[in-house]
Amino acid sequence: MTTFPEALRELARNMVQSVPQASALGFELVTVEPGHGSIFTPWREDLVGDPDTGVIAGGVVTALLDHCCGLAITSSMMGKVTAFSTATLDLRIDYMRPAAPRAGVTAQAHCYKITRSIAFVRAQAFDTDPADPIATAQAAFVLKRPEEPAKP
Repeated sequence: MTTFPEALRELARNMVQSVPQASALGFELVTVEPGHGSIFTPWREDLVGDPDTGVIAGGVVTALLDHCCGLAITSSMMGKVTAFSTATLDLRIDYMRPAAPRAGVTAQAHCYKITRSIAFVRAQAFDTDPADPIATAQAAFVLKRPEEPAKP
């Protein structure tokens, strides 16, 4: 029998390694705990937005933040709901500065509120220092639960 923390880590690893977009961008699970998640994407030349700067593209940072928010939601729902899916409803990202040249980026997310149909998440992305973020995000995700059978 798998314990809750083991099941959560296994699910998180699967989210980071098996989702095609996450796999293609090289996402790596850093940490996961109920309501929180952290994912790293290493610097790669094919992820650079401007070859003159050597900085990871903003779209990669957006995908990283979005995926990390999904991880935080999933980790919040473990043990509460057997099956569900999420879809990004609203994702606001404030870019503070470019990432350092040739530096990987880490995202951290916290799912702070879940209603019957919406999850609310805050996240940030940074290169070396969490106190000096590249970007912050505020997001809302639709929760799609399995259809309940109609009652006669």
